[in-house]
Parts: sequence; C-alpha cells; structure tokens
Amino acid sequence: MSELPPARHIELAPFTDSEGNPEPPISLSVHEGGEGPAVVLCHGFPELAYSWRKQYQPLVDAGFRAIVPDQRGYGLSDSPPEIHQFDIDHLTTDLVHLLDALEIEKAVFVGHDWGGFVAWAMPVLHPDRTAGVIGVNTPYLARTPISPTQALSFAAGGDSEKIYILWFQEPGVAEGVLDQNPRLVFEKLMRRSVSLEEMQARIAESGGDMNPFMRLDSLPEQGAALLSEEELAFYIEAFSKSGFRGGVSWYRNFDRNWSQHPEIGDQKIEQPALMVTAEWDLVLSPAMAADMPSRCSDLEIQMIEECGHWTQQEKPDELNRIMVDWLQKRFG
Repeated sequence: MSELPPARHIELAPFTDSEGNPEPPISLSVHEGGEGPAVVLCHGFPELAYSWRKQYQPLVDAGFRAIVPDQRGYGLSDSPPEIHQFDIDHLTTDLVHLLDALEIEKAVFVGHDWGGFVAWAMPVLHPDRTAGVIGVNTPYLARTPISPTQALSFAAGGDSEKIYILWFQEPGVAEGVLDQNPRLVFEKLMRRSVSLEEMQARIAESGGDMNPFMRLDSLPEQGAALLSEEELAFYIEAFSKSGFRGGVSWYRNFDRNWSQHPEIGDQKIEQPALMVTAEWDLVLSPAMAADMPSRCSDLEIQMIEECGHWTQQEKPDELNRIMVDWLQKRFG
C-alpha cells in the first residue's frame, strides 16, 4: 500500500511573536495514523504531504505513528499573507503546535529538501520536543560567514536570474511564472535521475544556468517520467488551487533565518540523527554532508546509489528500509 489516509484539518495554537503578540491561528491539513513513537514527515518544494505516500504505510507497519502534514503555504493547509510568516520560527513552531494538538510530547522529525532545513532546526530551536532527526538529501549545514543570498550572488556573478533561489526572492515574480502552468513544473522537473556527468554537461552547455523554473517551456526533459498520470494529476490539481506563493515564500526567508538564528549550523546536535544522501542529487550532493559528524554527536550516514533529488518517490524501497531499520534500532 502506498497511499495516505484521508487528511483532517487541525487548527494550531496562534503563533506569538517576540513581543508577545499573537497572530491569527492557522490550520494544517494532516494525514496521520499508526501507534508507537511519533515520526513527522516534512516535505520540500514544490511538494506536498503526498510526496511521502510511499513511506506512510511502511512506517505504520513497523510500529510507528506517522504524521504527514501539508506544511504552511502548501496544499490544503493555510497560507498566511506576509512573507515573514514563512520564516523558520513559524515553520518549526507549527510542528510544535501540531504535536500539542495531537497530545504528543516528542517526535522524530524527517525532512526532505526544504523540509530538511526545518527538521534540522527542530533540535536547535525546540530540543525538548525532538526525539531525533532524519535528513533526506538535506544535510545539517554549517552556518555561512555571509548571508545565503549574498553567497549565492557571488557564485552567480551578480546575475540573479542564473540561480533559482535568487530569482525567487522578488515577491510576485516566480509565482507569476509558475502559477501559469503547474503541469510543466512537474512534467519537466519531477523526473527520474540521470548521472551527475549528464547533468553537469547540461549545465555547462547552458553557461552554468541553475534556474530551470524560469525556462520550463524550453527545458529539455532529462530522465524518465517519475510520476504516473494519476500522480501527476494530483500535484497539478493541488498547485492549481494553492499556487506557488506559499512555498516560494519559504525561500524569501533564507537571510532572515540566517540573521535571527546564528545557532542553527553552529550548535551541535545531541539527539540521534540519520543522514540519507542521494548519489545523483546535484543540488544537495552527498559531499555536503561530509562534515556533519563534527556537528552531530550521534550520527549515522547512508547513501542511496543512483538516486536523484526526489528520493521518496524514486527509491522508496531503499529509503524505507534505511529509515525503518534506524528507527527500530533507536526508538523501537
């Protein structure tokens, strides 16, 4: 079985800012079930709880309570209007309030892509609610000496259109393009991996262009289709309704997160941690996790060979085996 149970809307306690002012409460669309230690699965961009559909039942069958939300700004969950409402404080507090609503003391947080940044922030910002962390593709990165967008701008030679994260920064620009054709986003980008050599050759031919989102019409298809027509339709329908503004707004907080929380990346993580890398992920390469043992006291690293960015969907059996084995060993 590889489907999620029906979702239910869970209203969270209001987020309170640093001055004690509460914001209007939001609700998340959450799939959950099973009994045992809680495991919260955090998706990335441009994804949904649905991206974990092949992990849910194996976790439940292995004796865990699997909790899979559409996160703030995605799918059927609420998407507040202000950019700062998608910063790391809001995203991690959502997970704490979700545990509160489900009457759970602690959970293992599993994150892929952007969800990985949220998962690795949990033991730093909310250590008393974090039993452990699993990073899927996304490592626990050391804090950079300059802000993330400044570092990327240097890498791009000042060309903000060359790297998608920089192109995402201006409100209205990226979503203005992506909202016009959600089908293209998933048809062109959510595909099975090809070797690093093939991907690097394509990037070299394009002059170092790392912004496929801006030119989806002309983007050549690399790798076989990853999604069935039914799966593709699910993503298209969801993003046709929600748009991409919420997800893109997470990126607009990279510098804010860096400025407000210098401890993320510097602070050593003491909770049990598992890092699952993917050999052919060009953006989140296994090399980026190489120094994690210096910043995690209790770390295991596993690599899935010949796997690209969409690990949960491309290599579900391998990922499920690695996660279940580790979870049962540490929390079973």
